Amino acid sequence: MEDLKSRTAINYLKKMGITTLTEKDNGLPLALGGLEKGISPLQMAGAYATIANDGKYIEPTFYTKIERKNGTTIIIAKQKSRQVFSKETAYILKEMLTEPVQGQNGTATYCKITGVDVAAKTGTTDENYDRWLCGFTPYYTAVTWYGFDISESINFNQRNPAGLLWANVMSRVHTGLNGATFEKPTSVAGITICAETGKRATTACQHKYVEYFLPFTKPTETCDKHKGQSLDNNNVDTKPKNNTTEIVKGITDDIDAKEPVPTRETTTNTTNTNTTSTERDTQKTNNNTSNKTNTSTNTNTNTNNNVNTTTNTQNTNTNKTNNTDLSSNTTNDSDNISSNDTGIDNTTE
Repeated sequence: MEDLKSRTAINYLKKMGITTLTEKDNGLPLALGGLEKGISPLQMAGAYATIANDGKYIEPTFYTKIERKNGTTIIIAKQKSRQVFSKETAYILKEMLTEPVQGQNGTATYCKITGVDVAAKTGTTDENYDRWLCGFTPYYTAVTWYGFDISESINFNQRNPAGLLWANVMSRVHTGLNGATFEKPTSVAGITICAETGKRATTACQHKYVEYFLPFTKPTETCDKHKGQSLDNNNVDTKPKNNTTEIVKGITDDIDAKEPVPTRETTTNTTNTNTTSTERDTQKTNNNTSNKTNTSTNTNTNTNNNVNTTTNTQNTNTNKTNNTDLSSNTTNDSDNISSNDTGIDNTTE
């Protein structure tokens, strides 16, 4: 953010439907979510849905249309939409956001849904005042915030209550749907990188991972620390092809798994020892420069949780009728559920 400038980030946030930003938010604490007024779960859901919808923002709505009993349509929802960034950029963001779910030390591993790609991000403010889970699949986007109107530390037996709400709701609405994956644009390149040098990996590199790049950002240098043969992998695809016949069944076994205990890992290079920390430790350390991390203010709720779901418009082959009306599954009247229906072909939403 220091390189791109916080004003650039603010402009993107506004294009993604965030209206609560103030001039005080124009600074580097914004990178950690340090905001004066925060962001509501509804607007956060709209912003995350922008990533899920291949970079297209669609204004959230609480209805699609209103009809008379004779079938005459009175009102049809008119949702504003705009392309905020490219589908290539959106895909790279999707891949990044699968790490908290699929990664060995992920903070949202309990959000896995068998047969469906899941991207998610947890959030915690100072003193555990606010807990977040924001995420999406190729079918739906959902955001959950858990907290109190008057700040109070949330201790839930090493579990994220916002995450548990998210996982239970999302796993159920996906039951019976076809398996689905995030589709990679052909112009996005997956390249194997050496974890120690950050350059293209060779056959001698022991610690490697696949990173995705836009065409003009692909690394050109090959690892010069490990003297092996260069890997010819300009477009690695580590994901299995989408099996449209696979049906999602039930919820994950580890939906109530405890959060990982913060640990510290040490990485050694040729000149010195660099100590890195996990996400939660990093947030705690960096909060010395900001007031809050992933701060949100929700002035319209008087209960302890708030769930917002939206339907991602790029989905096809849906074998299920609209499941976004979840009011019958909630326990309070302040849960905000919204559904985007833009009439995309081949959907039953």
